[in-house]
Amino acid sequence: MAVELCLLLLLFCGSTISEVQPIYKPPPGTLDFGFVPAKTYDTGAYHEPGPIGILFKIVHAFLYLVQPNSFPQDLIRKLAQQKFGNTQGDYQKPENVVLTLQAIYYEIGFIVSAALGLLFILLLPLVGLCFCMCRCCDNCGGEMHQRQKKNADCQRSCFATFLFVASLIISVGVLCAYAANQHLTNQVRGAKKLVNSNFKDLKVFLNDTPAQIDYLVSQYNTTKDKALSDLNNVGPLLGSRVQEQLGKEVRPALDAALTMAGAIRETKEALENVSVSVEVLQEGTERLHSNLTEVKTHLSNTLNDSACSAAQAASTCNIIRNSLSQLNINANFSGLPGVSSQLAKVNDVLKIDLSSLVQKGYAAFNDTPDLVVNQTRNILSAVPYIKNVLESIGSNITTFTKALPVQKILADLTIYLTQSEAYVQDYFPLVEQYDFYRWLGCLILCCVLVLILVFFYLGLLCGTCGYDKHASPTTRGCISNTGGNFLMAGVGFSFLFSWVLMIVVVLTFVTGGNVEKLVCEPFEDKTLFKVLDTPYLLNQHWKNYLSGLLFKNPNINLTFEKVYSDCKENKGIYTSLHLEHLFNINEFLNVSMYTEDVALKIEHIQINLSKIILLDEIGKENLLNFSSSGIEGINFAAYLTEINKSVTKVDLLSFANDLEARADQLPKGALENALKGHANNIRVIHNQQVVPLEQAMKYVKARSTLNQSIRLLKRTSSELMVKVKNVISAVNAAQLLINNNASFVIVQETKKYMDTIVGYFEQYIEWVKESIAMEVAACKPIANVIDTAVDIFLCSYITDSVNAFWFGLGGSSIFLIPAIIFAVKLSKYYRRMDTEDVYDDSVEQW
Repeated sequence: MAVELCLLLLLFCGSTISEVQPIYKPPPGTLDFGFVPAKTYDTGAYHEPGPIGILFKIVHAFLYLVQPNSFPQDLIRKLAQQKFGNTQGDYQKPENVVLTLQAIYYEIGFIVSAALGLLFILLLPLVGLCFCMCRCCDNCGGEMHQRQKKNADCQRSCFATFLFVASLIISVGVLCAYAANQHLTNQVRGAKKLVNSNFKDLKVFLNDTPAQIDYLVSQYNTTKDKALSDLNNVGPLLGSRVQEQLGKEVRPALDAALTMAGAIRETKEALENVSVSVEVLQEGTERLHSNLTEVKTHLSNTLNDSACSAAQAASTCNIIRNSLSQLNINANFSGLPGVSSQLAKVNDVLKIDLSSLVQKGYAAFNDTPDLVVNQTRNILSAVPYIKNVLESIGSNITTFTKALPVQKILADLTIYLTQSEAYVQDYFPLVEQYDFYRWLGCLILCCVLVLILVFFYLGLLCGTCGYDKHASPTTRGCISNTGGNFLMAGVGFSFLFSWVLMIVVVLTFVTGGNVEKLVCEPFEDKTLFKVLDTPYLLNQHWKNYLSGLLFKNPNINLTFEKVYSDCKENKGIYTSLHLEHLFNINEFLNVSMYTEDVALKIEHIQINLSKIILLDEIGKENLLNFSSSGIEGINFAAYLTEINKSVTKVDLLSFANDLEARADQLPKGALENALKGHANNIRVIHNQQVVPLEQAMKYVKARSTLNQSIRLLKRTSSELMVKVKNVISAVNAAQLLINNNASFVIVQETKKYMDTIVGYFEQYIEWVKESIAMEVAACKPIANVIDTAVDIFLCSYITDSVNAFWFGLGGSSIFLIPAIIFAVKLSKYYRRMDTEDVYDDSVEQW
């Protein structure tokens, strides 16, 4: 058995944490290793923008219209890998020209939009300058003369309506820009809490990792203690296993023998019941038979009287005479064969207590664990040495743990983390200060638009309220004239600042739009990581940049996408970063150097169970004697036939009534009276003898007992010899198994027992593997840091807010163009003119 133990231990020690393949894997007792100590992380790397999220979605939809193309993975890879030199010829190479055209095609939406913006920036100041000079020359509406038209009121109303609508749209754009500006400032101010939460989680991550590793190592003691406990109890445990396996053959055989012993006792009782019941029934039927015979004799004598010879009575007497044969018993128990010989033979069989012999077999078999205990003391003598070996293994694991660079790495990371946190804390006020400057600048831009809107709204208000349709252009009121002046002031400020606003819009549009399309969207669907994982992209000599950076081995398949996904699922950093290439956890569990010494101390287990006797020859002979007791020769059909018969052949009451009725047919006289007397005697016999035989408990019980006993004997005697031989064969087979094949069973169960011992260590290995993969140093904080930096800070806070700002500001700037046109047109109807022409309906030139 030592050889098998050595093989199992060698296989166990040679297994790796990722590949455990035992020969046999029984269901060992489940070990409870508890829970790896871990704290929950506070950071929730998810941002809900609130109501302004509707604006962000609108901006995203607009960007999709501008740039509907998917993320250009291949183009970015080629651009990153392409070498552009400093000479003009490098850019004129065909491959570089193709890449440039592909980049232009991808950015065509942004390029066209930016070109339109630049056109706006260039043309609007120029148009404003020309417009100003034109008005100075009394053209373009500068001449203070208005020709009256029939549809003047309609035109004025249309111009006022269009200007009001344009102003409303500009107002909405200003509100969007202001909301985005304020949202960015609010998020920057609240970012400190999120940053602190990330640093806190990283500290928890670093501080808990050593305790988690120590906990994994300490749980080796649970496995060791369980293994030693089972080795200390090798006798009872192994004995119970051997007994369980042998019991699959032994117990059914002994149970069958014990059942047969019970059948012998039941057969004796049944035979006794048959004998007694038959005697009781015979007694009752014999007395009835005697009385019926006497009545029949007297009745026959009466019918032989001369009175029956008369013509009137002859036929009736003949009928009665012919029915006398029915006055007899039907169930005749006196003719049944006896069972005394069978009962005597069964009593001889019972002189030997077969049940006691079978119980001795049970007792001998139940002593199997004690036999194993007495014959496995050589194992117990090796337990102290094995215990020392396991203690040495635990000490080596602890020493190896301390020798790992984990503590140094964690200490260095803690120092770096502390410095980074201090750096962020020091510069965060500066960030807030610069954000204030940005917020103030954006607010000024919004205020410029608000100023223009104020002029437009005041012009509309004053012009509409002060306009008098009965007044001529030269006699318009002061309020109406002021309204016209406000409108022209709005026009002037629009020409002055609209191009400045558009410069800001173009710059933020190109920057924010491309960040959204080239960073935020591919980060969300992880295509950005696929680009970063392109072989030889970040380093032309490294196939996998991350593994080359961490392990100086770029051939290890370690990708940014896989690490981020694993950390997002809160898996252990050992699995996420494939740290087995840095230090292999299998060395924790490598105890192969000790297996030879353990094998030398453990000898073959030799257990002899030949002392177990299940059933001796006397018991077997007793069973054979029972099979030849002759109970199968009993005429069960005769018994069952008599039991099922009625007591008499005819119902005596019916016979008596019929006799009395026929006596009434006879002439009055002695014959009639004699026959009626016989009828009364028959009734008395029925009431005093037949009814008790049918209803009295004594006879009913006798009939029932006889019926049950006969049926039991019939079942028992059915193939009795075959049944007995089967029982003896089963006992002999079980005895043969114990005498000749027990060693094989013992070897099998010993092997399974040692597999159970090894199974404890396999449980430890699986638990360590699962804990390291999922619980130890769970790297969720790393994924949270990335999500916080990119998804929340860059995309949700900054990019979405910047895009919403240029969207509102740009929309307002564009709608300044129709507002300028309508304001100039409308001001002509509000300002006081120097001259007028009431009757001229020609087209107005300005």
